[in-house]
Amino acid sequence: MSSGRGRTRSFPRTSRRSDDYTGGVPQLRLALNQIDSTVGDIAGNAEAIVHWTRHAAGQGAHLVAFPEMALTGYPVEDLALRSSFVEASRAALRGLARRLADEGFGEVPVVVGYLDRSERAEPKLGLPAGSPENAAAVLHRGEVVLRFAKHHLPNYGVFDEYRYFVRGDTMPVLRVHGIDVALAICEDLWQEGGRVPAARHARAGLLLSVNASPYERNKDDTRLELVRKRAQEAGCVTAYLASTGGQDELVFDGDSIVVDAAGEVIARAPQFVEGSVILDLELPAADPEAPEGLVNDGLTVDRVVVSEEPLPAYEPELTGGYAHRLEDEEEVYSALVIGLRAYVAKNGFRSVLVGLSGGIDSALVAAIACDALGAENVYGVSMPSKYSSDHSRGDAAELARRTGLHYRTVSIEPMFDAYMGSLGLTGLAEENLQSRLRGTTLMALSNQEGHIVLAPGNKSELAVGYSTLYGDSVGAFGPIKDVYKSTVFRLARWRNRAAEERGQTPPIPESSISKPPSAELRPGQVDTDSLPDYDTLDAVLALYVDQDRGREEIVAAGYDEELVTRTLRMVDTAEYKRRQYPPGTKISAKGFGKDRRLPITNRWRETPG
Repeated sequence: MSSGRGRTRSFPRTSRRSDDYTGGVPQLRLALNQIDSTVGDIAGNAEAIVHWTRHAAGQGAHLVAFPEMALTGYPVEDLALRSSFVEASRAALRGLARRLADEGFGEVPVVVGYLDRSERAEPKLGLPAGSPENAAAVLHRGEVVLRFAKHHLPNYGVFDEYRYFVRGDTMPVLRVHGIDVALAICEDLWQEGGRVPAARHARAGLLLSVNASPYERNKDDTRLELVRKRAQEAGCVTAYLASTGGQDELVFDGDSIVVDAAGEVIARAPQFVEGSVILDLELPAADPEAPEGLVNDGLTVDRVVVSEEPLPAYEPELTGGYAHRLEDEEEVYSALVIGLRAYVAKNGFRSVLVGLSGGIDSALVAAIACDALGAENVYGVSMPSKYSSDHSRGDAAELARRTGLHYRTVSIEPMFDAYMGSLGLTGLAEENLQSRLRGTTLMALSNQEGHIVLAPGNKSELAVGYSTLYGDSVGAFGPIKDVYKSTVFRLARWRNRAAEERGQTPPIPESSISKPPSAELRPGQVDTDSLPDYDTLDAVLALYVDQDRGREEIVAAGYDEELVTRTLRMVDTAEYKRRQYPPGTKISAKGFGKDRRLPITNRWRETPG
């Protein structure tokens, strides 16, 4: 890294003299901007950074921060391996520094996450100079005055950072208005050791961590406890700044947090909302005897002084506010809305197409789509066969009436009869033909009219293979791919209840929620003909899929041995189907895809026989 090792660097001071200070504890107005970046849109992301810096400066901020890799978007995945992309990020960072100064914001230090490269080799890891870094920088007076790379690199779940990056080995400290601010990037807080204890050893007055932490159900509680613990370990006020928005399967929920040295919450940002948290802080003055050189865990202090003198005392006005957490169903539903909206908008699409069966899954997907994109951009198609019940046809039409989405009916019976006349299919082949005809119809309309198809499958069905390849699995995106069926019902009830509380029409017909789930591919068919009841099934799947528990452990937890054996066998043999399902919003700790990676060809079975 070009920033050097174990040293303090000073830059020209502001004209304010230290004797202007009237005494008391040094103050700092901090601006945390939880913004939505798009991977690869470096120019657009830079524009957003300028916009929010302008806003923060207008509010009198003294230090402005943006999330992890805000300039490039996150995660960049194999783009990190392209030197052209790395150089574009580095050049954009320098250009951003100049632009901020040209627009009059040069006196305000701005912390920005971006993609960098190392200046030296890592012989231990066999990595040459020029290896990518997940980095952040401080911009001040038109220059990049401090650069640093993430120290702890996550390599679990959706993260593959050891595949791409080399880690940083400095303890970056920014001295601004006489306050030492220690800097960190995301995993630096999540892992023990490293920059958190180093911040204490460096005697920092504030620990600022920039993050792109993906949403997971119940993660807000974990996150808050983490920040509290790290603040106590660092011995100083700790600010946790997070991204918001969506990127492919991932959703970022914001939830930026500031706590004091004892772990008490000072400010907390809303979830799923782009915006700026600006607050006045009283912080310890920089220690003139603060250590240099090696401080902890192989980290060396890299301190940059941009302004030594404290600010004149002022009356604190901004508290940053405290946004209360969303209840569980609203939180999950919001994540699904944000995930779909981001996928559609960031990939240049405008409208979506949904096959409406009258059942709960397609009804929930349609409601999410209407909330994400507006009903005017949602197109629903009912595709009845001779096995479709009158109530299912009626429920599909009623959903369209309630939501205001575009609606049409295209019968698949003539197509079905033509195929049957040529092939004479029976049993499962006959059932799956109906699903594939619906998939073909949806893709034909998609090609003709320019909508993208939404796949309605839920996590329970994907887990056990209760779906038809090239049928109900067709589509560009699966909004409820990571939602178990039992949660689908809860979300539908919550959405209707929320509408009633607002004096609106509940979007989902009650009969779609209350009737037994059925694919309606043969007379009298219901899901429980092939599957356990969903509450039991989902409990077993949560243990096996999400927690990697084995058969014996699941049986020991109190579940019927035969049911567990049958369920696990269905999961194990359906991997090839899941590989061919479209991406969808991740809400759990272990979604199908990047989180859970198993071979298709695999003779290991938890079940006997």
